[in-house]
Amino acid sequence: MPPIRPRAEDHVTCLDVMDKIHEVPQPLTHGLPPVMARPQHTSHPLAASEQQWSAHQDKIQMTVLRNTQGLHAPFRLLMERRAAAQVSRLPFLPSHHVALDVLTGDDEFIDFADVLGGSDVGEVMGQPHALVEKRLGLL
Repeated sequence: MPPIRPRAEDHVTCLDVMDKIHEVPQPLTHGLPPVMARPQHTSHPLAASEQQWSAHQDKIQMTVLRNTQGLHAPFRLLMERRAAAQVSRLPFLPSHHVALDVLTGDDEFIDFADVLGGSDVGEVMGQPHALVEKRLGLL
C-alpha cells in the first residue's frame, strides 16, 4: 500500500544552452528557459506534493479497491478509463471526455480548466479536412 504522505521528488532542471567559447547563455538564439526550471529558483516544499496529489489519491483508491474487492476491480476500472479516454470527436471539434470525468470523479469539482478552458481548447480552429487527413495518416 502506498504511503499516506507523498514524498517530494527531486526537481528536474534544464541546463541553459551555453556558448562554447565564452560560457555565456544565448537567450536570443535558444530562447529563455522557464522560471521554475532555473536551478537557483527554490520552490515551496509543498509544490511537488500538490503536483502529484491527484495521482497519489488515485493510487491510494486503487489499493483500497484491490484490498476490498479483489485484484479484478482496479483492472476493470482502469480498462474502462482507457476506453473512455479513446473516445473522441473529430480533430477540429473540442472533446471534453465527460465519461472519463465521471469515471475519475472529476465531474464533481470545478477546476481552472473548466472555467477558462485547458491547453487543448484553442481560439483558432484548423482546417477540418486537413486535420482529419492528418489523424488518418493521409498527409
